[in-house]
This record gives sequence, structure tokens and C-alpha cells, in this order.
Amino acid sequence: MRRKLGYADVTPKNLYLSRRTLMAGAAGLAAGALLPGGALARIAAEASPYSIDATPTAYEDITSYNNFYEFGVDKGDPKAHAGALTTEPWSVVIDGLVGRPGTYPLEDLVAPARLEERIYRLRCVEGWSMVIPWIGFPLADVLSRAEPGSGARYVAFETLMRPEEMPGQRGFFQPLDWPYVEGLRLDEAMHPLTILATGLYGEELPNQNGAPLRLVVPWKYGFKSIKSIVRITLTADQPPTTWNLQNPREYGFYSNVNPAVDHPRWSQATERVIGGGIFAPRRETELFNGYAEEVGHLYAGMDLTVHY
Repeated sequence: MRRKLGYADVTPKNLYLSRRTLMAGAAGLAAGALLPGGALARIAAEASPYSIDATPTAYEDITSYNNFYEFGVDKGDPKAHAGALTTEPWSVVIDGLVGRPGTYPLEDLVAPARLEERIYRLRCVEGWSMVIPWIGFPLADVLSRAEPGSGARYVAFETLMRPEEMPGQRGFFQPLDWPYVEGLRLDEAMHPLTILATGLYGEELPNQNGAPLRLVVPWKYGFKSIKSIVRITLTADQPPTTWNLQNPREYGFYSNVNPAVDHPRWSQATERVIGGGIFAPRRETELFNGYAEEVGHLYAGMDLTVHY
């Protein structure tokens, strides 16, 4: 069920009241206001009809329980180590089968867009979920401006590679091949649910959550929502993706949330909501994370047990 929400709905009252003074004067920032140094300011955005009707997870839980292997494999490592990441200035290379390739400063990507506040559930393949009030704008806005070529069928993404600031990228043991890469079919990327996020809870995106720009694809498992994006490439062929390269049996290219398709090592039928405590009841996993009505047609005729 969808309903239009405001900040009082999105943010717990104590946090909302403490931040509203910071957001005073933010009128007109739906285009992504800039501080004098060029960093994204605290963000005012329109509530979105795409938001789910669910209570957001506490800010502390959202920002302290993360997967971001570039900073370490434990859930607390990103918060502990990501503070060293330099996110200003930031630019994104857009290339491949596009009419307007180039290196785009972050502010040029954000400024023309209408930022929205969207409450989405993030469902991770390990079996936990969070409800997050993202601030972002449709990826389709950026792709349309880049003018996709007639042969473009997929969109590839690449994360920052900076070992001097990302401790998980250096040392003898490397859990993944770097840089982290992901991909979507072009129709998935252009779908209005797919956003590029610049913030959460009305503030800049914390480093551990993928600052300053991350993908959010709410009907797919969380690892598809690639963080700290530095390159977007349109291609004719299905691009390689990090976890699929690491273990194709366990991580398919599509990675759609599907309670009927188990991970080889555990069931996906239920999920643990972070913040509910260890004795909180598990909730049933929803097909496409609850967005079957909006995105089911994208996979018409496909065998979801094969194209997982």
C-alpha cells in the first residue's frame, strides 16, 4: 500500500524536531542545494507516492549495520572505517553507448533532478531487512540526459577504488575482486522505482551507506544497490557483476527478492527486521520485496528459478 508521506511520518519525532532547524531555509532545495564548498547540504525533498507504508528503521541501526566490504567484512566495519573516505569533490564517468559521454561532477548530476523522499525496504540476501527513508532521484533522469544509444541494453556500474582510504581493498586477504561492479538491464535501470540516493533521513548519505551517490533498486537484494558510484556505462551485453563473478551458483545477475528461490545455504522465505531485537518475530519475505505489481511485468515469460 502506498501513501504520500511527509517528514513527520518519515522521521521519528525526536530526530525530526532536532533537525528541523537545520532544514529551515531549505525551501527550493528539491534540486539538491550546495554548500559553499560544494558538498550536498542537508536535504529537503518532496515525499514520494512510491514510499511504502512502514515505520523506518532507527537512524543508528541504518548507519551502523552495513555491508560495505571495501571497509571490512563485519557489519560494524563500515561505520568504524568509512570516515576516512574523501567524498568531495566527486564526479561520475558516464560512457559506453551514449550520445553524451563525459565526466560529470556530482552537483551537475543532482542539480537538474527533483529529489524525493522515498521509504523503501532494503532486503539483504543474508536474511535481514531495514526500512530506510532515502533521499534521491530517478536514475532514468541521468540516463536520459546521457542519451542512450539504440544498441544499449544494459547499464554497468563501478564503485570507487581507493585502497589508501578503503582498508578492505588492501592487504594480503581480499574477499572480493576490486573495484566492485554491478549491472542492471536498461529497462530495470529506467524504471521509476530505481533511484540514485544522495541522502537518508533528510541528511547527506553517510560514508558507510555509500556516500556520496549510491544506487537503490528496492525490489532486488541489497548488494545490487552499488555504493560510492564513480562510473556508469551503457552496454549491449550483460555486464559482469562482483558477487556473480565470486559465486555464480549463489548470486545470480538478477537477484530479485523472491521467497520461493532459496539461497543455496539458507531460506529466503522470511526475514529479520533490524532493530526489532533478537526475539522479534520474523516477517514473510514478499515477492519483489513487495513491488510485484510495479515490476512483475519486467520478467514476464522468464523462469525466475533460472534467472535468479
